[in-house]
Amino acid sequence: MSLIKICGLKSEADVDAVNLYLPDFAGFIVNYEKSRRNISPEKLADLKKRLDSRIKAVAVTVDEPLESVRKIIKSGSADIAQLHGNENDDYIMSLKADGIEVWKAYVIKTAEDVKRALNSPADMVLLDAGRGNGTAFNWSLINNFGRNYILAGGLDAGNLEIAYKMLSPCVFDVSSGAETDGVKDPFKIRKLVELAHSF
Repeated sequence: MSLIKICGLKSEADVDAVNLYLPDFAGFIVNYEKSRRNISPEKLADLKKRLDSRIKAVAVTVDEPLESVRKIIKSGSADIAQLHGNENDDYIMSLKADGIEVWKAYVIKTAEDVKRALNSPADMVLLDAGRGNGTAFNWSLINNFGRNYILAGGLDAGNLEIAYKMLSPCVFDVSSGAETDGVKDPFKIRKLVELAHSF
């Protein structure tokens, strides 16, 4: 069974939708004002309380101060820290030393990007085309990728099976592909979860 993360939740309605269909992970973008899905740490804490305990909450941050990320996880507002900026290996190792599970996102454009992701000290790497731009990258770059990873970028119910057959990622990460007109769509979430869990 493949795992799936629905990312970019920002409202009680979004959380209620994932609670119905139980993806494995729910992603919340915290303190990143450039994203239309941005929420505050306080809002994250409220939404985490509403989230079904069977779903792991992932706090997605971009070049956030280390102490801020540490506080979000240690306060119980999220279970996993996903880093989506220029955080270096020391930053990752510092969080891991505190017993925090760390996912690190890498934008894949070249073979060099693939190498950086392969050598990351993060618990899991996320391979993406950009920062939530909803497009896919050249998947042939990661054929036979040598570690478990999360696939992101341009995924939806129409290409999940193709991605699975081509790449068999450990986790699918879907954000805009779970939306209709910019809002999380319970029907799309149900379809995505059913598909991922059928592989």
